Amino acid sequence: MDSNTIRERVALIEGKRESLVKLLEKPDLGTLRIDVNQAIEEIDELIEEFKRTFPDADQN
Repeated sequence: MDSNTIRERVALIEGKRESLVKLLEKPDLGTLRIDVNQAIEEIDELIEEFKRTFPDADQN
């Protein structure tokens, strides 16, 4: 997998993060809230690691 493909996939995941944040606003989420929070945390970690690996990614 080349770096451009990785960049595209991370951008796609980053775009979907907002959907999870909006899902947290729903009052009837119940115990699923734990899983959604975990998913957001893991996405944030992935994005941080990506930016450390590809420091020039912020410039695109």
